[in-house]
Amino acid sequence: MENQKRIKEFAEQFGNENLVVILGAAEAEAAGLAAETVMIGDPTYAGALSGVELKLLTYHVIEPEFKAEVDAAVYEEQAGMSEMTMDVAAISAEMQKMRADNCK
Repeated sequence: MENQKRIKEFAEQFGNENLVVILGAAEAEAAGLAAETVMIGDPTYAGALSGVELKLLTYHVIEPEFKAEVDAAVYEEQAGMSEMTMDVAAISAEMQKMRADNCK
């Protein structure tokens, strides 16, 4: 809930078009839910983003678009081990679908 509040404040302060959300959830469903929350609002209607459509561009840390933007050694140190335990294809597919459906 606190993260939703902070994201909403950042969007108000910097503008939605100037923010990118990077997720690290280990499962596609959890990543999709988090992406949905920052794109079209909290589906549980419990947090600060309840009914708030920020349409923030959102990526998962294992996606090639994000990996291409960071130093390979830093990525390997910070996320390499986690990436090996994740279903990269499922997470990437979920994130691509969320962006296609909600960031128009």
